[in-house]
Amino acid sequence: MTIYILRRLAYAVLILLGVSFITYLLLYLIPADPARQLAGRSATPETVANIRAQLGLDLPFYQQYFQYLMNLVQGDLGRSYIQRTEVSALIGSRLSASSQLLVWGIGFELLIGISLGVLAALKRNTALDRGLMAFSFVGVSSPHFIASMLFLYLFAVHLEWFPLGGYGTTHHILLPAITLGLLGSGWYSRMVRSSMIEVLQQDFIRTAHSKGLTRMRVIFRHVLPNAIIPVIPMVGIDIGIFIGGLVVVESVFGWPGLGQLAWQAIQRVDIPVIVGVTMVSAVVIVLANLIADLLVPLVDPRINLEKS
Repeated sequence: MTIYILRRLAYAVLILLGVSFITYLLLYLIPADPARQLAGRSATPETVANIRAQLGLDLPFYQQYFQYLMNLVQGDLGRSYIQRTEVSALIGSRLSASSQLLVWGIGFELLIGISLGVLAALKRNTALDRGLMAFSFVGVSSPHFIASMLFLYLFAVHLEWFPLGGYGTTHHILLPAITLGLLGSGWYSRMVRSSMIEVLQQDFIRTAHSKGLTRMRVIFRHVLPNAIIPVIPMVGIDIGIFIGGLVVVESVFGWPGLGQLAWQAIQRVDIPVIVGVTMVSAVVIVLANLIADLLVPLVDPRINLEKS
């Protein structure tokens, strides 16, 4: 186990280095000029050049990137070009809101996805099964922006069940969390359905039935615990997709999290904030995948991490 964790941590460092390099390179290559935006349209070329020099944007790419890595090792994510505030402070002020939405959203994903998957497996090859799988396909295929705007109009504007925006209460978080949950639940429903169908055909399930156990006891005591094992590593992978959806959903619902901060930074070409949010998101994704991988052998002792 120790060797496995150390190996995964080494891979994590390489992944984070790759993420930082690709992000910084793409931002370096975009045609937008942060110095020009800060100076304004009426600024002289000399003023723009001075701002570019102050921000270090006149340096070659490798020097800018190396300086960023040196600061990153010291825990310095830089300062925002627009807000003139430490990026770590900006991210820290938004982290709680995004964490709440992340937990609630994944909770709804699992609740909806596992429930639909179990129901579809028990009603295999029926109209209900086909309808649920079609619903799952539509959910995972729907663009987050369109779905968020539709849910906002239907449930907040038309039906007035939820507030249009805001932050601080359960009533505010429900609609964006349910939106994320519905859009991502399709992956889990399809996985749980396939896994349950496979488990239902195993010999130990027939043995449980032959012992006179009720159908519900067999399903919840023997089938479901084995069927949801593949879902555990999916949660770690899904966090990456989920964080991408946060950028859109938080912007639509006015949720003051990292997604909204990233969207505002992209619009203003605020490079330190963009890179900072990207790196924090990458760290969360890497840690989530590591934790998910470590949880699998706890529920399934047949898996040996040392050989993986």
